[in-house]
Amino acid sequence: MKKHNFSAGPSILPQEVLKKASEAVNNFNGIGLSLIEISHRSKEFIEVMETSKKLVKELLNLPEGYSVLFLQGGASLEFLMTAYNLLKVDGKAAYIDSGAWSAKALKEAKFLGEVDVIASSKDKIYNYIPKNYTIPTNADYVHYTSNNTIYGTQFKEFPKGESLLVCDMSSDIFSRVLDFSKFDLVYAGAQKNMGPAGTTLVIVKDEILGETGRAIPSMLDYQTHISKDSMFNTPPVFAVYTSMLTLQWLKNLGGVSAIEKLNNEKAAALYAEIDRNPHFKGFAEVEDRSLMNVTFNLTIETHKDAFNALCDAASISGLKGHRSVGGYRASIYNAMSIESVQVLVNAMQQLEKQLA
Repeated sequence: MKKHNFSAGPSILPQEVLKKASEAVNNFNGIGLSLIEISHRSKEFIEVMETSKKLVKELLNLPEGYSVLFLQGGASLEFLMTAYNLLKVDGKAAYIDSGAWSAKALKEAKFLGEVDVIASSKDKIYNYIPKNYTIPTNADYVHYTSNNTIYGTQFKEFPKGESLLVCDMSSDIFSRVLDFSKFDLVYAGAQKNMGPAGTTLVIVKDEILGETGRAIPSMLDYQTHISKDSMFNTPPVFAVYTSMLTLQWLKNLGGVSAIEKLNNEKAAALYAEIDRNPHFKGFAEVEDRSLMNVTFNLTIETHKDAFNALCDAASISGLKGHRSVGGYRASIYNAMSIESVQVLVNAMQQLEKQLA
């Protein structure tokens, strides 16, 4: 029986992508070698890397002057790399603390300089997006996390100010149309909307680099990776290839605008049931609800076993909420179908009937 995978990550990927990726592991493009045993400097893999970059630029409508990188280390390494490459000696960075990942990002930046936390929603267990903050005019950059997987909140507008704008977009990149010309640096772990764990997408405006006045270790310097076309060291070939397949799938579907429409429909259906059904309540503030991670709780905790049994019977997987929030978290990334969302809605309605 098909599993309906609501895991927060590594997350669901399109079936056609999984099929093509598995075939490539056995015999890549009919060359008689596995994808994971060919040289990363072979013409076959260089074509994969170049195609992947081209698809990123096309799908996000990136203007000229930006470099696209496929690196390693996840968003967690980017927490440090961002500061290394943008925080000037004796400078200051501004951070918006909207969840666990933004808190970790600002912690890493503090190793290199002054960090000003200009807004935080920690006071209410991060169940809302901070607002009415002021970005200091003397900040080298302002950093925020666009979507908070643990708490189910999402920025509906990006911060506006005179500082460079940096965004951790790990869990909602390629899910909605944004004007990327407004961003100076974007990074995203692949394992939500783009591919398997193992590679990290970085999009950086070339002109902002080399201005910190500090020496940067080679592996942490974006300019190193730009000059080597993301192959300063051996890249994660399988993760990059599978990301390329996912981006091709998205393009064939109609691009980001098409998937945004589907994502809105999925989220609307699930939130409508949460708000209608007396046995459930949403965790995040309504105006800040995420389109990617829907967090909710039972109104009466003793109904947990009954609901879990219904989910198991419906082959629903990965629904358990994060330990810091409890309850449930339905991650409905790009590859999640509306049919799977409806299976979850049906289970919620079945609980209501059982308890009537």
